Amino acid sequence: MKTRYEEMREQVQAYHKKHPEVWELFCDFTFQMIRRRYKHYSAKAVFERIRWEKDAGGDGVTQFKVGNNHPAFYARAFMKKYPEHDGFFRLREQTSHKRSATNLDEYFPNLTEGLNKLTVMK
Repeated sequence: MKTRYEEMREQVQAYHKKHPEVWELFCDFTFQMIRRRYKHYSAKAVFERIRWEKDAGGDGVTQFKVGNNHPAFYARAFMKKYPEHDGFFRLREQTSHKRSATNLDEYFPNLTEGLNKLTVMK
């Protein structure tokens, strides 16, 4: 029986094959923080910058979503590829090893649908 961890890992691997530029940005932005002499940093913060760069700095045509399950996998991959930076990202136990797969596609919210549901507070 497949675990949730295995399911997410497969989704991240498929995503990476489709969007290798995310790995390049992740490494570039991480090395920027290392050069600024940070001892630790947040993989989630790096992903938020990737989102910003792709949305605000993109060409307005090429767009893709970045999943919330990805940072942990990218952080581990970065430290494995660059062992001299092991510990740069603080990691938590991935409890998804203990859960069953959901057998659902990776969830990327529909932006238009979300905007239509927003209400203005008075």
